[in-house]
Amino acid sequence: MAAGREQVVPAEDAENMIELPVYNQAGQEVAKMPVDEALLGGEVRPALLKQAVVMYHANRRQGTVATRGRGEVEGSTRKLYAQKHTGNARRGNIRTNVMKGGGMAFAKKPRDFRQLMPTRQRRLARNNAILSKIKTDSLKILDQLCVEKPKTRQVASLLKALGINRSVLIATESPDRNLLLSTRNIPAAAIKPAREINAYDILTCRTLLLTKSALEGLLAAAGMGSSTGAEA
Repeated sequence: MAAGREQVVPAEDAENMIELPVYNQAGQEVAKMPVDEALLGGEVRPALLKQAVVMYHANRRQGTVATRGRGEVEGSTRKLYAQKHTGNARRGNIRTNVMKGGGMAFAKKPRDFRQLMPTRQRRLARNNAILSKIKTDSLKILDQLCVEKPKTRQVASLLKALGINRSVLIATESPDRNLLLSTRNIPAAAIKPAREINAYDILTCRTLLLTKSALEGLLAAAGMGSSTGAEA
């Protein structure tokens, strides 16, 4: 390419770019942010998102349930009475599951419900979840988010200005103690650093609220992962 010549963006790349509005803390649109759809997977994959949600649900299970079977409860193993000629129904020992105090049929035992997904697949699911929020107009971007001191009213006013009245996940570039203390008393509002969010966090809230710098960091990690396979 000759020096000084302006780089031409391919038509295919231009078609994949999404222009997202950027708001200030007063709820006013102040800029537009282009986002490459290809960095977020190109298309929404419902099967992948479902697999991720099932995995995170399974991994939250303790798996510590335990009941006693007929071989573990107290009681004699002697047959209660003869099989025939008593006029009664057939009956085995007192430990059977149909008797009061007997063992459970198909007794539950502790087990590990944990499921695994490859790192790249989990990363793609997270990016795909962000794309799904973009497609459904459920993503809000802030130019910056700062709270000088812990005040729930400030965050509540911000959410109201942005028209957010349902569950929301606030993702910032780095942890902010004042913002955390200002958010914890708001029902159905959660806050996390952007690098810690996953597909489950995103999909279980109605709105995803990202700072511009946090989204830029996620997109940079997505681009690095797609080219080198590095950890996001």
